[in-house]
Amino acid sequence: MTRTHLPGIIAMALIVVASNVLVQFLYGNWLTWGAFTYPLAFLVTDIMNRVYGTQAARRVVLVGFVVGVVCSLIGTQIMGEFGPLVTVRIAIASGIGFLTAQLLDVSIFSALRGGSWWKAPLVSTLVGSTVDTAIFFTIAFSGAFSFVHPGTDVSWASEILPILGKGPEAPLWVSLAVADWAVKLSLALLALVPFRLITARLRAT
Repeated sequence: MTRTHLPGIIAMALIVVASNVLVQFLYGNWLTWGAFTYPLAFLVTDIMNRVYGTQAARRVVLVGFVVGVVCSLIGTQIMGEFGPLVTVRIAIASGIGFLTAQLLDVSIFSALRGGSWWKAPLVSTLVGSTVDTAIFFTIAFSGAFSFVHPGTDVSWASEILPILGKGPEAPLWVSLAVADWAVKLSLALLALVPFRLITARLRAT
């Protein structure tokens, strides 16, 4: 780990901490404010991968994972209106989703790094974001995964409603996942601009 990696490490840590805080605040009916900050973790990982290589990117991912675990452990000890701010089940889902998706992002980026400049960050982020959403919401809220932590009551997430209030009916958690996924995909496209600018600047120094 070199000093040049420090900005990436700090950025990843700040994104993870901010997302863990902002996930407590709702934005509309289907999202939390954390949905807008968390996808930036993929941007940091991809920048580190492009400029410093695969191993540097994986180290930054590991830092993000450790910070996330610490935040989750703290959250499980803080009581809110409806119980702990972070349930054990959500903590497990978050950790598995983050680590799996980010390491997948690193691998896909590395496989595509020789192509057009936009292909590696776009494809790796789209795939990683999709996997992250699927893992997190399924483990955190699906009735099929109640065994993860039987003491966590997520019955509210199984209420059958139209998807996003308009589509076919499905458990509420599916609407939450679809909304989160849509934000991630949108930010994956928008992130191409800062990715291009930041990597060009760093590689020129």
